[in-house]
Amino acid sequence: MPKKRPEFMNSPYFVDEPGNWHLKPGAPEAMQQDFDAYMQSLENPYVWGTTNGIKIDYPFMK
Repeated sequence: MPKKRPEFMNSPYFVDEPGNWHLKPGAPEAMQQDFDAYMQSLENPYVWGTTNGIKIDYPFMK
């Protein structure tokens, strides 16, 4: 099942440059908070029991 895209991704304030996602100046405060929360959630790639991780530990069998 695909994940729902956050609403800020549909905004004209959102800039999705590869490796440099950011909001343009003047973005509403609520959007800035949603964006910051989303970006912080991506910093922890080890969410046990899900396939959300972007790294694989070595050794692979733990």
